[in-house]
Amino acid sequence: MATGAFGWVRWVGSLVGGRREVVFEADFGSAAQWVAGRSWAYPDGGPVNPGDNKLDHLTADPAYSRGGTFRATPRPDGNWDTGLLTTEGSDEGFTVRTGDVLEARIRLPEEVGAWPAIWTWRDGDQEVDVFEYHPDNPDLLELSNHVREAHLYHRDPQVAPGAWVDLKVEFGRSSVVWWVNGTRVFSDRRGVGRGWRAYLIVNLSVSAGRYHPAPGPGVTEMSYEVTRLRVYR
Repeated sequence: MATGAFGWVRWVGSLVGGRREVVFEADFGSAAQWVAGRSWAYPDGGPVNPGDNKLDHLTADPAYSRGGTFRATPRPDGNWDTGLLTTEGSDEGFTVRTGDVLEARIRLPEEVGAWPAIWTWRDGDQEVDVFEYHPDNPDLLELSNHVREAHLYHRDPQVAPGAWVDLKVEFGRSSVVWWVNGTRVFSDRRGVGRGWRAYLIVNLSVSAGRYHPAPGPGVTEMSYEVTRLRVYR
C-alpha cells in the first residue's frame, strides 16, 4: 500500500475507531469490478425508469462512465443516454457491509436537471445514499438512509455547481455517519443493522421535472466526476 493511502487509512481509523484497510478501490474501467448500463434498481434492469421521475436511458457505452466521468446526452425520443456503473452482477460482485467506511472525491455537475448519486442497493432495497445532488438547490446535498429511514438536507457554502467535494460515510450498525469535506455533518442514529450488505451504484440521472427541473432546451450534455472511491474495513 502506498504511503499516502496508508496515511489515509490511519486518518479514517481515527474518526471511526480502529485501524482499517482498503478492501475496495474503484477502477471504473474494470469489467471485473463494475457492470455498465444496467441495474436491478431500475425496472427489469433498465434502461429506463420513468416511475422515479427520471429521463434516464442507461447506456453501456464506456464514454459515459468508464473514465470516472459520468455523462448524459439527449436522445431523439426525449430521454437521455446516461452513465451508470454497479458492482451488482460483476465478476467480483463487491458488496459494502455493516461497519465499512466509504470515501469519495467528486466534482458536482453544473447543469440544471443533472442528478448525480453514489448509493447502495440489493434485492429491491438496502439503499443508503452517500449523496444526491440537484444544481437547482446549489448548496444542498441529500444524505439518506432508506434501510431504516433517516435523511438530512445538508446545506454547505462549499457545495456548489462545479465544486469539488470530499465525502465519507460509515455504515454503522446503529448509526450511519456522514462527513463532508472532513467535517462530520450527520449521524442518523438509525444505522443499517448487523447483517447488512449491498452493492455499489455510481451514476448520473436526469430529472424529468416533477420534483426538480428538467434540463433546458439548450443543454446538450451534462457530467460529473468521481476521481476516488474507496471502501475501508
